Amino acid sequence: MPYKEREIEKKYYSIGEVATMFKVAPSLIRYWEGEFDIIKPKKDKKGNRRFTKDDIEKIRYIYQLVKVKGYTLQGAQEVIKNDQEKVFDKASMVDRLHQIKRFLIEIRDKMHVGPGER
Repeated sequence: MPYKEREIEKKYYSIGEVATMFKVAPSLIRYWEGEFDIIKPKKDKKGNRRFTKDDIEKIRYIYQLVKVKGYTLQGAQEVIKNDQEKVFDKASMVDRLHQIKRFLIEIRDKMHVGPGER
C-alpha cells in the first residue's frame, strides 16, 4: 500500500481565514462576535483573534441562520438560546456530510480517468 501523506490540520485560524471561508468581510465576524456570546475566540499577545474549529462551527451555524435562512440577528439569538445543544449537533452533522460529499466526489473523479491516463 503506497504511503499517503496525512493532511495537516490547523488548530487556530485568523479572522481573515475565517472570513474567507464564509466569503464575508472580517468586520462581519467581529460584529457577530459582539452580538453572539457563543463566539469567543482566543486572542494572542497582540490582540489578534485565533479561532478554533469549534468557533468556526458556531460561526457556520450563525451564518446559516442569518445569511441562508434569513433570520434577523435577534431571531438567530433566540434560536440559539432555545435550542443550543440540538442546534450545534445539527450544524456539525451538516458539516460532516459536506466533508463526506467532497470525499465521494474525489473518489468518483479518480475512478473516471479517461483512456490512456491510467
